[in-house]
Amino acid sequence: MPDDTSHGMFHVKHTAPGDAGITPAIAARLDRFVQLLLRWNPRINLVARGDEAELWHRHILDSAQLAPLLPDPVGDLIDLGSGAGFPGLILALLTEWRVHLVEADHRKAAFLREAIRETGATAIVHAARAEALSIAPGRVVTARALAPLATLLDLAQPLLAPDGICVLPKGRGVEDELTAAAGEWHMRVERFPSRTSPGATILRISEIQRAGPRS
Repeated sequence: MPDDTSHGMFHVKHTAPGDAGITPAIAARLDRFVQLLLRWNPRINLVARGDEAELWHRHILDSAQLAPLLPDPVGDLIDLGSGAGFPGLILALLTEWRVHLVEADHRKAAFLREAIRETGATAIVHAARAEALSIAPGRVVTARALAPLATLLDLAQPLLAPDGICVLPKGRGVEDELTAAAGEWHMRVERFPSRTSPGATILRISEIQRAGPRS
């Protein structure tokens, strides 16, 4: 059974995400993405060279496990610091969400555009920093290994539609990040254990409000 606990100002729910639902057809598109990434990686360092042999588990499945945590109905999802496409491009391939991939590095943005062409993903690339982004708010903001939670919330809040949520994979330091964010933000937090990284957590955050005026 899910375990509902509290963490300071946060309502925290512990459970596990459902299956990502990778069908054979989607797997074939993901295979094309992997081959493209391996061709580009020596030139622009999309992932660590040591990760190349573990792309499916360490990056693709790690990103795919976010899909069951997205709300209904589908809408616009904004992925900050998309890099090699994790998790945003993977979510675009697995779901019907319209995904905005935000990546300031123009070489990585070029890779993402090529990956969209190769895979037919429903996504658009924005070669800009999140702070300078000018698009309509989305129902969901995601980000992976981009910044501490308090900083992510600063970036995400202006990009979220009313009642929008953040879905954020976090590592072993999640408790410290939640504590640091508590002084600046009120929010409802649900926690889901990662299926691909022991000790890691996925946060699904809603009801996001700044705790007070910025100094």
